[in-house]
Amino acid sequence: MRPLAFLLALTLAAPVHAFTAQNGLVVEPDGDGFVVSWRGLAGPDSFWCAAGDYAIRALRLNPTQIVYRASPPKRKAGEPVRFTLDPSQSAAKTGLFVLGARGGGITAGHAQGLCENRRPRNSSDRGAD
Repeated sequence: MRPLAFLLALTLAAPVHAFTAQNGLVVEPDGDGFVVSWRGLAGPDSFWCAAGDYAIRALRLNPTQIVYRASPPKRKAGEPVRFTLDPSQSAAKTGLFVLGARGGGITAGHAQGLCENRRPRNSSDRGAD
C-alpha cells in the first residue's frame, strides 16, 4: 500500500480523538463521559477493559478512580457502552458479576485488569513444562 493511501485508510478507520484500547476496542470522548464502541464479539468484560485502559492511559487517572457504567445493562447487539466518572449518571449495575460491588462502578484498575485475559500470549510468556 502506498504511504498516502495508508494514511488515508488510517484516518478513515477511527476518528482522530479516538483511543484504541489494548483489546482493540475503540473509545471516544462523549460529552462528560466516553463511549466504547462495539466491535465483533465483545462481552461486558471487554467493554470494561477498554474503559479502564482509557481512564488510566488516555485520561491518566489514578487506578483507584471509580469508573461508572452510564448506559444500563443489557445492551443490544451492536450498541456501544457509555461510561462516566460522575456517580450521579451511573447505571444501577455494572453488567459484571462483581462481589461486593455497589452501583454501576468499579475502579479503573479493576476494569483495566480485565484486559489481562484478552492479551495474546506468545511462547516467551510460557513457563517451563
